[in-house]
Amino acid sequence: VQIKCPLLTSERIEAAARRGQKTVTTSGHASMGFSRGASALGVALALGELETVNEDQVLKDWSLFSSVASSSSGIELLHNVVIVMGNSAQSVSPYVIAHGVMRDSIDLSAVVEALESVGLGLADAHKSGRLVNIFAKAEASPDGAVRGFRHTMLDDSDVGSTRHARAAVGGLIGGISGAGAVYVSGGAEHQGPPGGGVVAVIARSPV
Repeated sequence: VQIKCPLLTSERIEAAARRGQKTVTTSGHASMGFSRGASALGVALALGELETVNEDQVLKDWSLFSSVASSSSGIELLHNVVIVMGNSAQSVSPYVIAHGVMRDSIDLSAVVEALESVGLGLADAHKSGRLVNIFAKAEASPDGAVRGFRHTMLDDSDVGSTRHARAAVGGLIGGISGAGAVYVSGGAEHQGPPGGGVVAVIARSPV
């Protein structure tokens, strides 16, 4: 489930104040995370992955997440745009899709599982000509560690943690699939477990 969601600008924050409303944050950048996280939890509620979610749990209770949501925030919107992708026996599309959930930024098995779900093995994922694209969400683990080892993505003063995570996950997926058609989106709040993220593979249907 792909969601494009809005974010706060200074004008929108001021407009809310004139209406007597207080926004969750006064930072446009910080609002992107709240918007992505709330959107992902909305998907989890809609699909029955979660029974209830309270507003104060957004960006705080990292045990809550969707295993199928991928959200991205943008200044051009004032509402959410939702696209649902799936497979159907009645579909006439030449494409199929599968997904997995990466538990952390080096969860190779989740990528392999997603590839195998569309009938692609590691040896022929790219050579078969069926692989179209791989999409993933990634973020630096908020606890500062990956499988018990400290990572430096949150402490680098030159490169933001999101870029680190996207590069690491993109390299992992590209290396295992042998494909350059990989897009990794940062900001994976509540889109998979903390430090992980969802991964989706689109392929041509086998003949």
